[in-house]
Amino acid sequence: MAQSERAEKTIIVQELIKERVKEAAVLYEKHAKNLESDHFGEFVAIAHDGRIIIGKNDIEVLKKAIKDFGSGRFAFRRIGFRTMGKWRYLLGR
Repeated sequence: MAQSERAEKTIIVQELIKERVKEAAVLYEKHAKNLESDHFGEFVAIAHDGRIIIGKNDIEVLKKAIKDFGSGRFAFRRIGFRTMGKWRYLLGR
């Protein structure tokens, strides 16, 4: 693969990530912001239709969200915390 082609694909991926981050922020504001007083510090997975999974263990919440919502079909973050731009991958196990 040529360097220019690789750079172009990198830009496309970066744009897709930016779009996902924006979508996740909207989902959080709409469906989980109100959970901050009762669930601060816990983890939340938010499906595009507004269904949520809340828990204290990030891996357990991720596994349940993948099972219930499908891989890559939800927003995930810690309640009450700003996102740090860190992507985490959970292998299908």
